[in-house]
Parts: sequence; structure tokens; C-alpha cells
Amino acid sequence: MIAIFLASILLGAVAGLMAGLFGIGGGLIIVPVLAMLFAAKGFPAELVMIMSVATSLATIVFTSSFSVLAHHRLGSVLWDRVLALGPGIMVGAAVGSVIADHIAGGVLRFMFTIYLLGVGVQMALQLQPKPGQQQPSKKLDLGISGLIGLLASLLGIGGGTLIVPFLVHFQTPMRNAVAIASACGLPIAIVGTIGYALLGRDMVQLPDWSLGYIYIPSFLGIVLTSTYTAPIGAKLAHKLPAEKLKRYFSLLLFVMAAKLMWF
Repeated sequence: MIAIFLASILLGAVAGLMAGLFGIGGGLIIVPVLAMLFAAKGFPAELVMIMSVATSLATIVFTSSFSVLAHHRLGSVLWDRVLALGPGIMVGAAVGSVIADHIAGGVLRFMFTIYLLGVGVQMALQLQPKPGQQQPSKKLDLGISGLIGLLASLLGIGGGTLIVPFLVHFQTPMRNAVAIASACGLPIAIVGTIGYALLGRDMVQLPDWSLGYIYIPSFLGIVLTSTYTAPIGAKLAHKLPAEKLKRYFSLLLFVMAAKLMWF
């Protein structure tokens, strides 16, 4: 437990720094690294991925809270859009945790690998969402937000990489889209965390120090450092060639995707 806690402290520092530097969610790094760490420490194979996803979501509750507060102070959060997307996102997040509890760990691992590859390609090619020509209907808001919440909960992410392109396509300025996505990440994380904690409460194979599927030592270690290093990464983004660094980071994502498939 102590070894995992110490490793998680380092993971949180790196995840927070990368999140601030590249504007990505920490789950992109946290989930695959935790999966490898849990597997190396002998956690039951069928629980490795779902515990990694659940623990990642729990950390996002804290990191997203700090991010939302910062965006709100800057006046970037359009709360009417957050309220419009919120119900679908919360329902989707709840459904996502239930689905994750009923599918094989290998399927969950494959889904996250595909997600890693997709983000890696987007960062390598510097692909940016293009503004559309219309406003979304209430039905479209509900449907897309539900799907985003489901996928984010399944993958253990805040959903920013999914929400931002949707918002920008429907004429939301990028600055506001990032802030809205940050605010939407909080209900995803809260609902998903509650779902994974409840669904795993009777699982007899869970290691000690687990709250449902959430592994508390890793959760604490990541939160302790990620909340401090994320602002540092954000400051470095204004000093370093972040766009060029994204291409190098995409190579790391490809390596992590390959490692995740065969760890």
C-alpha cells in the first residue's frame, strides 16, 4: 500500500503538470499508469481497469473543482450551457458506471486504448474543432451530453476532450468551451465516483483500503500533488512551445496505448 501511495504521489505530480501544460484531463495519464501499477502489484486482473477508472474519476472531483473556480472567477463559464448539459451528463455518468461494472476488464482496457490513440492522433496532427453554423436543439443537447457522460464515466475522464469539440461546433468560443467542459467534468466525476463506490462495495476480491472500486491510497497520493502542479503546468504553457510539445506528448500516448494492450 505504501509503495502504491508513493508512486501515486509522483503520478499526480506528472498528471497535474501535463494537464495544465496541454489542457487535457488528468485521467488520460492516470488511468493507464494506475492500470499498470495495479497489475504489477498483483491486483485481481478483472478489477485492474475498473479500479483505475474509478480512482481516476474520484481524483477529478477535486481537480475539476479547482479548475471550475478559476474559470468562474475569470467569467468564462456560461452557466446556462452547463445547466443544459448537466442532466444528460449525470444520467450518462451513472449509466456508464453500471456498464463498466458488467463488462470484462479486457473490453474496458480496449476502449481506453482506442481513446488514447484517438487523442494521440489529434495532438500529433494538431486537429482543432471547426465552428458550425447552428445552435443545438434541447434534444440534441440531452442526447449528446448523455453519451459524453457515459463515455467519460466508462473511461475515467472528465470529458473535456469530448465536450469541447461539441461546444465549438455549435458556435461556442473556445475560451468558453474549455470553461464549460471543466464545469461539466465535476458532475461526471461526482456521479461516477458515487456509482463506482456503491457498485463495488460487496466485491470480496477488492484489496484493503478500497472504497468500492476506488483505491484510497492512490486517490490520496494523486490529489495531494496534482492540485499543486496543474497551475504550474498552466503557467509553463505560456512560456514553453506547448503546441510543439504536444507532438512529443502524442508519442508518449501511443507508447502508453501499446503498453496498456500488453501489460
